Amino acid sequence: MLGEDHSLAKEFPELLDKITALTGSDEKFAADTKRYNALDKEIRVLELRGGPIDDEAMHQLKHDRAELKDSLYQRLK
Repeated sequence: MLGEDHSLAKEFPELLDKITALTGSDEKFAADTKRYNALDKEIRVLELRGGPIDDEAMHQLKHDRAELKDSLYQRLK
């Protein structure tokens, strides 16, 4: 769905306490979370505004977001 919010809090509401704790105590996790949220926002804006981006570039952004999300999830488990 276009413009859907994929923030970590929305994706993993059951892990919100752990997300908050790790964001406060682990600099690498906090930086990766910030990067993930920025990527997610960039994708949403491009989708909603029909931004000037080709399919391959959009696919790469979504791929990067998915890889980062997987990495963050593994650290949450």
